[in-house]
Amino acid sequence: MEHYLILARSVTYAQRMQRVLGRAGIRCQIFRAPRDLTELGCAYAVRVAVNDLSPALIALHREALDPVQVFLFQRGMYREVGP
Repeated sequence: MEHYLILARSVTYAQRMQRVLGRAGIRCQIFRAPRDLTELGCAYAVRVAVNDLSPALIALHREALDPVQVFLFQRGMYREVGP
C-alpha cells in the first residue's frame, strides 16, 4: 500500500504534526522512522495517505512545522521525494 512518510525533527515535533493534521481532518499515524531513511539517530515520522500529502504539507507549513524529509513508500521501497 502506497503512503508518504513525513520525517520530523523529534518525537515532540511529530506529535505536534499529528495534532495539526488531525485538526485539518487528515488521518495520520506517528511512529519511529526506519533507520535506513535518516542519519538522525531517533527520528520520528508521520504517515499519511498518498492523496493527503499536499494538504498535509500546507497545514504543517502554516504552523511552521516543515518536515525534515518526505518519502514515498511504493513497491516495497522508500524513495525520497523532498524536504
